[in-house]
Amino acid sequence: MKRIVGFGEALWDVFPEGRKIGGAPANFAYHVAQWGLDSCAVSAIGNDELGDDIVRKFDENGLNYRLERVDFPTGTVQVTLDENKVPSYNIMEGVAWDNIPMTPELEALARDCRAVCFGSLAQRSAVSRATINAFIDMMPEDSLKIFDINLRQHYYTEEIICDSMKKADILKINDEEILVVAHLLDVTEKSEREICKVLLDKFDLRMVILTCGDRGSYVLTRDESSWVDTPKVSVVSTVGAGDSFTGTFIASILLGKTLRQAHEAAVKVSAYVCTCQGAMPAVPKDLLV
Repeated sequence: MKRIVGFGEALWDVFPEGRKIGGAPANFAYHVAQWGLDSCAVSAIGNDELGDDIVRKFDENGLNYRLERVDFPTGTVQVTLDENKVPSYNIMEGVAWDNIPMTPELEALARDCRAVCFGSLAQRSAVSRATINAFIDMMPEDSLKIFDINLRQHYYTEEIICDSMKKADILKINDEEILVVAHLLDVTEKSEREICKVLLDKFDLRMVILTCGDRGSYVLTRDESSWVDTPKVSVVSTVGAGDSFTGTFIASILLGKTLRQAHEAAVKVSAYVCTCQGAMPAVPKDLLV
């Protein structure tokens, strides 16, 4: 079976109480695998203890990975949570995942890739950006490309965002990010839903997924529109919730579920992740139905 790949940053999120494994691509791949699909996280780590610990942690979580060892330190992010448990990030630069090399093994993986999820953050450096774009270009024509935009600090440009949306079939974005993108692209429509429709047409996307925090989420195509309220839960942390939403939604679609079924499953799983500490909790089996 062809693999579903999360491609980009692998790092340690450093919280006041200690460090936890992080990086959207690994979170995505983990949650795809919860549905029994063959997933893989692709990134780079350093020749250091933090890199060794990432390998150990991925092994503990049963996560398949392709981690290139490079002569740069393994990435870290200082994470602080506000009073509503919403994270802010201070992301170290010049790290391993900024320097993901294209290798023969990655070329082979690209040609056998059923779907890939990639973001803007790992494209902040020329090396990883070139590798991500080359990987996407090598994928089969009928494969699925998901751009989980994931804007962080100042690590994005209009060029990166536009080029990525042109390559993507599905855009995943949140309510804060869509306002930033609308401003960058001079989109004058006022409502979030109207902006999504503009992006659908402008970049010939098949689908836009818009998450709006505790309000709810949209999934929009040219022919369908789905809104699901966010369940009320006791939030421990929202770290990784968006990645679990994307991973669950894509896995459900690949398993043949309808757009509405996939949307409802994604909402339930992401709400559960918000009740957990860490982005890779074991999801209860009753949510994987």
